[in-house]
Amino acid sequence: MEPFKRSSDDFIFPGLATGRPISDASLLKLVKQTHPTLTVHGFRSSFRDWCAEQTNYPREVAEAALAHSLKDKTEAAYQRGDIFDKRRRLMDSWADYCLSGIRVSEIAPINKAAN
Repeated sequence: MEPFKRSSDDFIFPGLATGRPISDASLLKLVKQTHPTLTVHGFRSSFRDWCAEQTNYPREVAEAALAHSLKDKTEAAYQRGDIFDKRRRLMDSWADYCLSGIRVSEIAPINKAAN
């Protein structure tokens, strides 16, 4: 499998404006244009189910990857790190899972800047 070309910023889905991610509306429009019968509802839930059922990543890492905040204020006060490296490994595993069986030639670029 060929490696993906990365844009100059750190966004997986870069927007047209430098340093900004693609908007939710743009991503939804892309899904509707390319796969009219699909919906994005449940994608986050699918990720969370996969984390719990198919991986050994701690719950805290999965919740942080979903940008869920801690409701317990005391726990939140002590949890100051971002566990970024653990979240990166989790998301790499998720990408591998999502792309298993998909050829790079089947992946459509989102915008011209991402080519």
